[in-house]
Amino acid sequence: MTFSVLAVIMLGGLVGPLIAARQDLHLPLMLGELVAGIALGATGVRYLDSTDPTFAFIADIGFALIMFVAGSHVPVRDPALRTALRTGLARAGAVAVLAVIAAFAITLTFGRGNAGLYAVLMASSSAALILPTIASVGLGGPRIVNLLPQIAIADAACIIALPLVIDPAHVGRAAIGAGALTACGTLFFFGFRRVEASGQRKRLHGFSERRKFALELRVSLVILFALAALAVATHVSIMLAGFVMGLAVAAVGEPRRLTKQLFALTEGFLGPVFFIWLGASLNLRDLFVHPSAIGLGLALGVGAILTHTAMRAIGQPISLGMLAAAQLGVPVAAATVGTQLGLLAPGESSALILGAMITIGAAVIGGGLAAAAGFVSPARPAKATKQPSVPPVPTPPPDPQSRP
Repeated sequence: MTFSVLAVIMLGGLVGPLIAARQDLHLPLMLGELVAGIALGATGVRYLDSTDPTFAFIADIGFALIMFVAGSHVPVRDPALRTALRTGLARAGAVAVLAVIAAFAITLTFGRGNAGLYAVLMASSSAALILPTIASVGLGGPRIVNLLPQIAIADAACIIALPLVIDPAHVGRAAIGAGALTACGTLFFFGFRRVEASGQRKRLHGFSERRKFALELRVSLVILFALAALAVATHVSIMLAGFVMGLAVAAVGEPRRLTKQLFALTEGFLGPVFFIWLGASLNLRDLFVHPSAIGLGLALGVGAILTHTAMRAIGQPISLGMLAAAQLGVPVAAATVGTQLGLLAPGESSALILGAMITIGAAVIGGGLAAAAGFVSPARPAKATKQPSVPPVPTPPPDPQSRP
């Protein structure tokens, strides 16, 4: 990778704010970044090479940070989340059952033998896409609180289940890695809570702010990258490492200064790099070489949407079901591993990606419908209508030439 390539990547990142500028459309930032990556990568002009080691490594850092930020925004300390956890578990389980039924129907229709893989794909919910979309559109309130556990449970369960259905020989190693990451996240939570309760974190914060050291950010990145290293060593997605770290921080309470620093680092640089890399890695040209894969991709995408929106029967709005259907990491990992191991038929990997793209489009529409229905964070309108403070005693207007 060169600086000129990096400049083009960051230029492509501006497509995100460009399409999200119209607030009435409720389009998330990452949609524009994905489109830019598709146009510049394997499907489009092929200027960006997603296999470049430097490009891929920076994208991995962005993925870990995106999941860290996403996990830190889960309202773990909200008492309403305890009730939502039960609801989310029930909905995720119901979606899984429907996904199994749909997977067998697709297998019989297209004559494929990957019913288990299809079930995992359709049952998954991509926290990496959905949580940034929720933040970008400004969704909030009780219904969104109920949605968050469902997404987290489905995403984590499908990440763990994927090796079982696509590479059973290494399922034990993946389970050990997921357990190790969960245990480390638990240990970090208790460590963070002790540091917070003792007042050491506040003293460190004050010292860092006076000296401009950004120590909280530095320490957080050390822990995050250590967890990512553990994930790579045990062949578990770094998504789980970032999400576990974010949950541990959210359970204690994320410092405001760290929030701002992470926002600048992730949203301004590493997040766009990841989504552009992801778009560049998709090769949708294979769909034209193997037309039958188009039908399979459509069936997988529509099947995922139907299984999630079926939760309308137990009280979830259809718009949030569409949002929960979004897939990202699981189909990309399935296509990559399946191709490397020779487990997928010609064109099948592209079909998996096509199905994921259909769910992403549905999630974008669902997010807009949810915002239009009023499922927004109560903090947003309050912030917009905040008035500047008025002094209690009227004073004459200042001289325009005078300095404050």
